[in-house]
Amino acid sequence: MRLALSWLTVLPVRVGSDEVDARAARRAIAFAPFVGVLLGVAAAVLLLAPLPDLPAGFLTVGFLALATRGMHLDGLADTADGLGCYGPPERALAVMKDGGAGPFAVVALIVVLGTEAAAFPTVPPAAVVLALTSGRAAFVLCCLRGVPAARPEGLGALVAGTQPPWLAVTWWTTLAATAAYFIHPLKGPIAITVAAALVLLLVRHTRNRFGGITGDVLGAACETATVTVLAITAL
Repeated sequence: MRLALSWLTVLPVRVGSDEVDARAARRAIAFAPFVGVLLGVAAAVLLLAPLPDLPAGFLTVGFLALATRGMHLDGLADTADGLGCYGPPERALAVMKDGGAGPFAVVALIVVLGTEAAAFPTVPPAAVVLALTSGRAAFVLCCLRGVPAARPEGLGALVAGTQPPWLAVTWWTTLAATAAYFIHPLKGPIAITVAAALVLLLVRHTRNRFGGITGDVLGAACETATVTVLAITAL
């Protein structure tokens, strides 16, 4: 849990380099949804401020970007550019590693951040928590056994293929049941199911395009699940 908090938030949680091995990384991914719960509660509290809807939504988006070092947004932007470029997997991975923001990255960020900002003030607090928890549960789907890493180094290589299927089923079933109870008996589970399906499609597409997952793909999956749950529960 300390490693998950250190990786996924700006909280001053120190983890020594000697503590970061394959076992710790595997467990950090398994615990990542709990980090989503913490971020979701913080965002839900922030949305209680007496502000007009749109400013409140954008301030919440900004808070989450600061609280996560913008890491997932960076992953979304890089993955969008990588998937949008032509050429072999090596070229796509080079584009993702370059760090610049191309047109696909800009459009992806505008659509995702704009949708999140518009949806946050319109959904109940439980939906905020569930959306951000689903975003971190997406990591478990990205790192299922059998999913390779696209590069021999980096975060993707450390966590790819580390998560057993039963853990993914447990997390996403729990999220669907919680959504049915706290949001809506039908709309809640649909939102969770669609989010999981889109993450799995993203993983499949990135495997075909890049040869596996990277740390950027994890960030893109996180934002995909988050915006999907928010958009559907806002209907």
